[in-house]
Amino acid sequence: MVKKIKYVLAAGVALGSLALPFNAMAQEIKIGFLGGFTGPIESLMPPIANGAKLAISQVNAAGGVLGGKTIEVVTADTTCVDATKASDAADRLVNVEKVVAIVGAQCSGSTIASANNVAVPAGVAMISPASTSPAISSLDDKDLVFRTAPSDAFQGEVLSRLIQSKGIKSVALTYVNNDYGKGFSAAFAKAFEASGGKVTANEAHEDGKADYRAEIGSLASAGGDALVILAYGDGSGQTITRQVLESGDFDKFFGGDGMISSAFVKSMGGALDGKFTVTSPGAAGGAATDMFNTAADAAGVNRESPFVGNSYDAAFILALAIEQAGSMDRSAIAKAVRDVASAPGEVIKPGEWEKAVAAIKAGKGVNYEGAVGSHEFDAAGDVAGTYDEAMVDNGAVKIVGPLE
Repeated sequence: MVKKIKYVLAAGVALGSLALPFNAMAQEIKIGFLGGFTGPIESLMPPIANGAKLAISQVNAAGGVLGGKTIEVVTADTTCVDATKASDAADRLVNVEKVVAIVGAQCSGSTIASANNVAVPAGVAMISPASTSPAISSLDDKDLVFRTAPSDAFQGEVLSRLIQSKGIKSVALTYVNNDYGKGFSAAFAKAFEASGGKVTANEAHEDGKADYRAEIGSLASAGGDALVILAYGDGSGQTITRQVLESGDFDKFFGGDGMISSAFVKSMGGALDGKFTVTSPGAAGGAATDMFNTAADAAGVNRESPFVGNSYDAAFILALAIEQAGSMDRSAIAKAVRDVASAPGEVIKPGEWEKAVAAIKAGKGVNYEGAVGSHEFDAAGDVAGTYDEAMVDNGAVKIVGPLE
């Protein structure tokens, strides 16, 4: 399913009011947004999508691209867990909607499938705000796949340090059997054991089951000071957590960004308070982050939800790449992604669209410093990124502070 969403943002206007369509003739350039609007991350998707829409709305309100053309955001649902549906969604965006670039996908498997089967063959650049599997770094992507969120090769190390800082010396580990879970679990287990910890069990599970009691029994028999769940809070991670609490086999839980689901945590009615700690994508801070925060608050965007700033940055970078390319040519836009996101060039912060256009026209080039930090893409299209510690408290996920 593909939905067309048209937005324009004026200063101080809430995001909810942006659904008013403007002249379709002015909508001359399309970018795609691939997201898991249904499936195990669906509660995370509205804020992530709103982050991208906010960026494009600012661009359109400040004069648009290429001398006044506006950008239309076309969304498509990957379901997060079905590679065929992800490829079909990307195919619709690329070959039917004729988008010039894509924000997304969000889930790692969806990004890999849509890139390999559609975007890379078509020469369309993709910037994922949320796909974190280390496998993405080794894609034969012709320098077309980028991400504004760091790889789980890094998050695994960060989670290991976080758990050990709590005095936890042994853990049982369960992970969802897909690209996200496999990559994250391998990185975490390697880091945890290298620093003296013990992984008593390291077991995959399938998403979408109603009963994980057999898997939980196996994990419990292995023992451990805590249970690490690397899955989705709207999917298997939720069911496993509920059933572990029922059995009483573990009373301390740790996880990664996929487990952050405000709907799930709220539904637990305080049962997870002080018991569940996760790593959450963070922001570098400073003036650029402050500018994004101000704009997001004014537009009613939930900037504290995971990957919202990353999504804003992905969309803003693509708009800059269109302007830098000087045309709607997909190849030229893809080649411009690195140019606009990296030094040298005039520093551009969130919302500074008119300044960016002036710099590009003057031949100065631009260096985007974004909502979550700088995006100096390495050879694989990856960024370093930052993480925060978050904990369930009073029925909500709350940021504790930054993690090293």
